[in-house]
Amino acid sequence: MLTPEVLRSKFEQASSFSDYIGGDREAEWRAFYDAVTLEPEQRALLEGMTRRVHALAVSGVWCGDCVQQLPFLARFEEANPDRFRVRFLDRDSHLDLAERLKICGGMRVPVVLFMNEDFDFLSLFGDRSLSRYRAMAARQLGAACPLPGAPVDEDERRATCEDWLAELERVHLICRLSPKLRSRHGD
Repeated sequence: MLTPEVLRSKFEQASSFSDYIGGDREAEWRAFYDAVTLEPEQRALLEGMTRRVHALAVSGVWCGDCVQQLPFLARFEEANPDRFRVRFLDRDSHLDLAERLKICGGMRVPVVLFMNEDFDFLSLFGDRSLSRYRAMAARQLGAACPLPGAPVDEDERRATCEDWLAELERVHLICRLSPKLRSRHGD
């Protein structure tokens, strides 16, 4: 069972974005990260968050889908680090967790766990956003998993960012409307 204690422990073992991407694939991760920008309304949404949300990304630095999705979360954290914190774990180094997060019977990446301020489970999102799946379905020729550094159309990048932001907004609203947290925060 993914108790708050287990989730907190995994979060504390995890790395920041900068620490996680260091190594052989850093150039690909940095290139995509540098291409990610937030629109003013996206930044306003993130800055307006009032509840703390934690995200734990179970990933692989070798994974093209991870390279082309997880930098969005790093940008979200930059917009409101007091209310959104993201950490990254290597799936293969944390098989005890990865086994519990199978999607369609397989250990996929990226898989992101969203948790509230008490590390209570809110949501599991992965391995690709809806926009990523739509784009893949439209061009399904060759390997299902792109290589790190593969080009991503700007419209797909924007749509994928919106998918991830919508999920973060959804889990923030779960926290915002939680009777337990409303009572705690007096709102």
